[in-house]
Amino acid sequence: MEQRSTMGRPMQMRSVHTPLWAAVFAAAVLAGCGQPSEAPAPAPEPVFESPEDLTIELLREPLPIGDVAMEILGGGNMSTGDWRGKVALVNFWATWCGPCREEIPHLIQLQERYPDHLQVVGVSTDEGDPADVAAFADRMGVNYPIVMATDDLYREFPGVFALPTSFIVDPDGRMVQTHVGLISPNVFEQEVRHLTALPTTVSVELIEENNTTRLVNAAHATSIPGLDLSELTPDQRERVLQRLNEDGCPCGCSLTLAQCRINDSSCGISPPLAERVVAEIVGRPH
Repeated sequence: MEQRSTMGRPMQMRSVHTPLWAAVFAAAVLAGCGQPSEAPAPAPEPVFESPEDLTIELLREPLPIGDVAMEILGGGNMSTGDWRGKVALVNFWATWCGPCREEIPHLIQLQERYPDHLQVVGVSTDEGDPADVAAFADRMGVNYPIVMATDDLYREFPGVFALPTSFIVDPDGRMVQTHVGLISPNVFEQEVRHLTALPTTVSVELIEENNTTRLVNAAHATSIPGLDLSELTPDQRERVLQRLNEDGCPCGCSLTLAQCRINDSSCGISPPLAERVVAEIVGRPH
């Protein structure tokens, strides 16, 4: 599948147990309290195989990220400033998003392999109970912090029109890439290795900021041009988005209704079909 890169309520809950990511973090801190080793630890080997001709793209002019405070599900706080010195992979996702669920095991593997070089952060865009998000992450064995999306996060990481969307932040706190959709994990891994000076043989191409909005890489749209979902309940909105990201458009484009609305604004077939999906779920005449 073609891969493309584009730039594009704090909520409280009670924890009933220590999340996996916190246990991993605590173990790392305790491990650092021992005697310093005489020689530096060897560089970690890659988790995922990469083709010899792989090229990664990074912004020629990285974008500084402001300081944003976050509440971690399961307890604790974090800010974007805490990521300095590591690459941050800020992954906007939702429990109902199929490509997001497919991507999580790869993110777990990356966090496990690069604890000293990488900080994965899951930003849930779910509109339901954060406890349900925390339970889902626990079942998946997530070993990195999960936070709920807030206006401040959307402001610092703009252009989240589809899920998953992942932002790459370099060790100096600057955004260097945005990936929309399901991205091969070897791309994430080689970006981390390059940005932290680990051995890598990939080529690097410096690019200009690209604000083109297209839905690619099995991404699930979270907003649809010309379709007002503001009056829907969170449950209705999620059901509508699921349908629009699954139902095909019969115009001949071979895209879903969501993809057609975003990629082909001239299509006259997808708008009424999208409205019909909303009407069916809301239960109003159409």
